[in-house]
Amino acid sequence: MNELQAFILGLIQGLTEFLPISSTGHLYLGRHLFHLDEAGIFLDTMLHIGTLLALFMVYKKDILSLIKNPFSKQALLLIVGTIPAVIAGVLFDDWFDQISKTGVTIGWEFLLTGMILWYADTSKNGEKNMEDISIKDALIIGTFQAAAIMPALSRSGLTIGAGLLCKLNRATAAYFSFLLSMPAIFGGIVFQLKPVLSGSAGSLPFTSLLVGTLTAAISGYIAVVWMIDFLKRRSLKIFSVYVWVLGGLILLLQFSGTF
Repeated sequence: MNELQAFILGLIQGLTEFLPISSTGHLYLGRHLFHLDEAGIFLDTMLHIGTLLALFMVYKKDILSLIKNPFSKQALLLIVGTIPAVIAGVLFDDWFDQISKTGVTIGWEFLLTGMILWYADTSKNGEKNMEDISIKDALIIGTFQAAAIMPALSRSGLTIGAGLLCKLNRATAAYFSFLLSMPAIFGGIVFQLKPVLSGSAGSLPFTSLLVGTLTAAISGYIAVVWMIDFLKRRSLKIFSVYVWVLGGLILLLQFSGTF
């Protein structure tokens, strides 16, 4: 992997992690395009570290507040919302790895992501703020996040959509989605550490990894800030159309035997 490929993949990861269009699905397509499928785990780990850094930059005050107040309601909501993803990761990790390697389902998953976004966006606007989120709401949103273990189901798309369906206002739905992604991304990195440390994940040039990680961090920061502002004023349906077109194109290529 050269530095240009690393830059492009870092840009893909940083933007699509927080836009509701599936980072894992897009990263699979990017790796496939550059013939880097064998470098998947090691590369994914470093790029996810980049997006985790982006979240730390955006939410550093909130993170410090959670550390100082570990028994606050907000901390409890994040714990409850993370439990389904932990269960899914433990029970379905091997199956998920196999699905991710083949990419056989990603076309259908892009289509499903679009359906969820469209339906959530057409629901009546809610008015719940962070202080109004219940344990039940956190569990529902967390369950949607767990479903996003599938490679082309967008984690941010499903959690923002679930937040809207739980009648959170649009800004709060994005805020809680991105906060909830931090333990999920961190957990994903931990799961990937074993093959990375054992040396079975392959090796890549240090400079390329550094370029990819920094690009993911910077583009991820921009994507989070932009998405929060976008959701306050605009519809999610444009993302639905995008993933429908992409999913349909992938299915067409798969059925024709060219992908």
